[in-house]
Amino acid sequence: MTATVRRSRLSSEREAELYQAVIDLVREVGYEAMTMDAVAARSHSSKATLYRQWQGKPELVAAAMRHHRPVKVLDDDTGSLRGDLQLMAAQAGDAAEHDTAFMAAIGHAAGTNSELEAALQEMLIAPELARLEAVVQRAVARGEVAPDSPALEFFAHMLFGALISRKFLEGRFADSDYLSRYIDAVILPALGVA
Repeated sequence: MTATVRRSRLSSEREAELYQAVIDLVREVGYEAMTMDAVAARSHSSKATLYRQWQGKPELVAAAMRHHRPVKVLDDDTGSLRGDLQLMAAQAGDAAEHDTAFMAAIGHAAGTNSELEAALQEMLIAPELARLEAVVQRAVARGEVAPDSPALEFFAHMLFGALISRKFLEGRFADSDYLSRYIDAVILPALGVA
């Protein structure tokens, strides 16, 4: 009688090492040139393990992104939209260099690879948009922002735009200080918050 081999998930430590290998490879060679073979070799894993845990490269890359920048629900409501946004600015600014460089490496690929785009939408973008929606809905409920403010439609665009555009326009990453000033000068006035 042949014993059945039980396939278990990777430990959290091994998973973190594997995700770091993915991030490093994408930053070094780009999304298109990164292969599952290279990830397996860099992380000392088997290709079978990778495909057993993730359907393919798009899901693995999206999972690595999510792991390195986990979405935090703002349970600690600061009591004001400005406070919530400043907290988010501090978190985003701390990771700006890492995130912007990585997004630049896969930006083109996501636009041309529907699997990667779908994986990123599901695992990273949708949760971030839900987080932003929760922040703005709290502000509307507190009466800080009018529910019919025309700028609400562009709230997420303003935030994400600041993160991405500074590197391209000025050659510098959108750090916490920059984002804090951007929130006070652009986002809050656009939403009608004094």
